[in-house]
Amino acid sequence: MVLAAAFVGVVLWALAGSAWAWGAVCFVLGFGFLYHARHLAAFHVWLRRPELHAMPQGSGVWEEVLADLHGRLKRHEGTLGQLAHSLARLRAASQALPEGVVMLDSAHHIDWSNATAARHFGIDPARDTGQPVANLVREPAFVAYLESGEHDQPLVFRSTRSPTVLSVRIIRFGEDQKLLTSRDVTDEERLDVMRRDFVANVSHEMKTPITVLAGFVETLANEEMPLSAPQRRKYLGLMSEQAERMRRLIEDLLTLSSLESSAAPADVEAMDVSNLVERLAEEARALSMGRHHISKSVDTSCRIIGNPAELSSAFSNLVSNAVRYTPEGGSIGLSWRIVGGRGIFSVQDSGLGIEPRHLPRLTERFYRVDNSRSRESGGTGLGLAIVKHVLTRHQAVLEVESEFGAGSKFSAVFPASRLHGDAANRAA
Repeated sequence: MVLAAAFVGVVLWALAGSAWAWGAVCFVLGFGFLYHARHLAAFHVWLRRPELHAMPQGSGVWEEVLADLHGRLKRHEGTLGQLAHSLARLRAASQALPEGVVMLDSAHHIDWSNATAARHFGIDPARDTGQPVANLVREPAFVAYLESGEHDQPLVFRSTRSPTVLSVRIIRFGEDQKLLTSRDVTDEERLDVMRRDFVANVSHEMKTPITVLAGFVETLANEEMPLSAPQRRKYLGLMSEQAERMRRLIEDLLTLSSLESSAAPADVEAMDVSNLVERLAEEARALSMGRHHISKSVDTSCRIIGNPAELSSAFSNLVSNAVRYTPEGGSIGLSWRIVGGRGIFSVQDSGLGIEPRHLPRLTERFYRVDNSRSRESGGTGLGLAIVKHVLTRHQAVLEVESEFGAGSKFSAVFPASRLHGDAANRAA
């Protein structure tokens, strides 16, 4: 614009004199000033609300400037969109994590937390952002861990808000920022307790027979203590009983291990339940030795689809328990019937019954209602645990009905999918 004004001024100076030259220069410069002022005013108005679609249109040099600015803003807007999309995906991924994540500043104030952390620590993201995390998680062990500055190892503690056991760790990142991560280890802690209890129980169960055997072996080997033939036979008989007790315990442990090694039984077939119940009744009579009245009732219209060895072992455990814990003169009834499209094998006795407080724990390993009575009867404490595992593998459940002092009824309930025969077809 200045060059154009100078050119016009020089030409008019030569042709018309200085007055016309200066007038033309002023006119050109004034026109240029108005041209730029108009575009600057429009640009200034747009800057108040710089929306890409509302950018003013220019002419001349302003057209080039605004077009270049429009292109740059469009690319910038695309970059911001990609960043926002990536951030949204990152936040969504963080929210979906099974571990809790809390972002803390240098003073341990909450900057952000995902849903899992909110559940673990009772954080309300809308209310508690900016609050010190120690105000929300007041467990002394956590507060000491937070302030210690030594975060190489995680801290495991039980939350007072719930029975949840948490493993938390603090990780530094950025400039004096920290990530507080949390993981629910309740199941792991429970399994660890169960593992320790299992080892302790096995050790306890093995200790007594081993001690008895060692004592009798030492007695028999002592030449300075002569034993009569009846004494020797008595000691050998007691040693045989303890050895048999250990054998049964080891067999039950191996059975449990085998059941837990796979989720479904192999070699399934349609079993004739009437034959199985007949055999179990004979076993009950042999174990009872005439001390109980044994009866059976079988619906022959339906069979069980399952593994014969596993189901025979499970049913046999129920029958032997009934014989062991029913006083002399009592009755034991075995039955197989179809009720509501389900197959039910039941063993009912007139024994002492079980108090309600014991019922939820009957299938736990080594759980005994009466320790002395269980051991005297020859039980290993694993029978009902085996029953539960076998039934679970066959999609069946164990139902227990018992009244203390009036007997018990243990029922293995099978779904229609495990039945084969006329009754099963009618149910289908």
